[in-house]
This record gives sequence, C-alpha cells and structure tokens, in this order.
Amino acid sequence: MTAQILSGKEVAQKFRKRVRLRVQKLVDRGLKPPHLTVVQVGDDPGSTVYVRNKVKTCKKLGLESTMHKLEESVSREELSTLIQKLNADADISGILVQLPLPAHLNATEIISEVDPARDVDCLHPANVGRLWLGDSFVTPCTPQGIIEILDHYGIGLKGKRAVIIGRSNIVGKPLAALMLARHATVTICHSRTVDLPAVAREADVLVAAAGKAELVTAEYVKDGAVVIDVGVNRKVDEDGEKKLVGDVDFTAVSEKASAITPVPGGVGPMTIAMLMVNTLGCYEYQHGLSEQGFGT
Repeated sequence: MTAQILSGKEVAQKFRKRVRLRVQKLVDRGLKPPHLTVVQVGDDPGSTVYVRNKVKTCKKLGLESTMHKLEESVSREELSTLIQKLNADADISGILVQLPLPAHLNATEIISEVDPARDVDCLHPANVGRLWLGDSFVTPCTPQGIIEILDHYGIGLKGKRAVIIGRSNIVGKPLAALMLARHATVTICHSRTVDLPAVAREADVLVAAAGKAELVTAEYVKDGAVVIDVGVNRKVDEDGEKKLVGDVDFTAVSEKASAITPVPGGVGPMTIAMLMVNTLGCYEYQHGLSEQGFGT
C-alpha cells in the first residue's frame, strides 16, 4: 500500500484565495482591510520565522499587519499595558501573542488579557468555552487546518475512531472538540498513556502532535488508517545535515496508511492560512458582517 499524500499546501492556497477575494470586496466597499497585530517577546528563532511568515502572508492577501517586538526581559506590567492599548484600538481586528513566552510570563494570564473578539488564536478562556459549546466565531488555527485538509480530501469523521497523540491547549484539546463536533469517537493520548502503540492502532484517523521526532512508527498504525502529522522537528541525519521531520516516521508509516500528511507541506501551511481566515473572521464579527466569521 502506498499512502495518498494530503497536501496542506494545496488546501492552504484555496483558503488564501478566498481571503484575498473577500478582503478586496471590503476595500471595494470603502472599508478598511482587516488588521492583524503580532506581539513577540524575545528572539526565539522559531517564533521569529513564524512571525515573519505571518506578516508576509498578510501583505500578500491585502490585510494590514503590525509587529510589536519586545525585549525578553519585558515586565508583566509593560506587556499588559501594550495589550490593553491594542484592545482599545478600533482599527485592529486581531491580536496574536506569539508563543512561547519567557518563563517569567504566564501565557494563560497574558492571553486572558486579549479582547476575546480579537483573539485570532482562539486561546482566550471565553473562546475556548465557546468552542466546546459549539458556538465559536473563530476556531484554533492548527486544529481547524487539520479539519479542512480532511474535508478537502473527502475524509469523513462521522462514526470514525480518532486518536490524538498530544494534549496541548493549542492542538490536542481543541482538535478533540472539533472532531467530536464531526461525530468522531475521540481518544486523547499523552506521555503517560499505557501501551500507546496499541491505543494508536485503534485509530481510523491518527493525529501525531506530541512534539517528538518520528515517534509514530509503523507499529502505531493499523492498515488503511489516515495519519495526520502535526510535528515540526529538526533532526541531524547520517550525513550530519539538519532536516525537518515530523512526529511520524513518514517512510515506514506510508506503507501502512491509506493517506498521510507530509512534513513540510502538510499541516504547517494550513496554520497560517487559518490565521488569515481568523483575522478576517474577527473583523467581520466586530463589524457585524458575519455572526459566525469566515466559515467554509
């Protein structure tokens, strides 16, 4: 069996086009385009790359963007003051606090200070609650990106057994909510799950979001399962070269799975595409243009 490749890059193109067209319609009506502002604390290399890509994508799609880069030593009070200032700015549609934050800053507390109507990551407690109630106007970027990939390739979740390896607030938990809403039976696994490979083999749809390079081997996958790889890890190969790998042993698992997302080019492009969707969704929510945001 050779698995079908689920290209997130291809699906992301579709959503970027939709956003660009809708933003142009707003501008044609004499309205200001949506505006995303990103707050980055410190110089984490990975965060810097992500932020640069987000700002670049905004420009391509006709959205406005601003960047606030703060020293790693910034105080809680200074960061809170900035967030409150951004909350009060009527021209700002979405606020994204780039994670991770330095150890002296509590991410949950900081994100709780962002106006829920401008929370493009869907991490504010109020929006997390709305997500689980099925009443959210935006959804978390990476989990929604996974759902959109499955939809694009006609992979239904109704009645399926879904297993998610990883219980983070950014991917694992919200993805479980979205999959439950699609009538899947969902199991969330983690580092203390007993006999993880056996639990994973029960999955019709297996999602690897553990943050551990090539954790999921062929032993974890039943024949014909769909495998979604959320991991982004740098690994030194036998020639001493650094390469990007996921949480899945792609070569081995491709021989058993019916479909699989690659790394890179799988879930990654969808995360930024969904961020653009959410920025537009927040804009429309704030302006009373759409009760449920962008939608699909």
